[in-house]
Amino acid sequence: MRIGKVSKLTGVSARSIRHYEEKGLINTSRQENNYREFDEKVVESINTIQLYLGLGLTTDQIKEIMFCQYPERQEHKEKNVYCEELLLMYKSKMHEINKQLAALTEAKIHLSEKIKQMEQKREEENE
Repeated sequence: MRIGKVSKLTGVSARSIRHYEEKGLINTSRQENNYREFDEKVVESINTIQLYLGLGLTTDQIKEIMFCQYPERQEHKEKNVYCEELLLMYKSKMHEINKQLAALTEAKIHLSEKIKQMEQKREEENE
């Protein structure tokens, strides 16, 4: 499939797709006319990349993830070193997310209390 179709299926610009290819995040082949040819799996890969970018990971970090998850992409022999670092990064990111969730939960509780107080005050004034 060509880059335009991949872009349409994923909602990711052709420019970003080319960038992912340059960074080694996705694989493509070339047709005789030098057009990029993508297989069906690239859509899932791009969606995964978008998810990780949304979590605040860099493309270099995502490449390490792909390196550990997809052995056929391995360019280095020291897989275990990269994967151990990835595990630490995952744990760090999970800790960050848990802190954000705790802060959001606290904010939600605070707002709920304020809303309840304001509604009670409004009811008392309307009586």
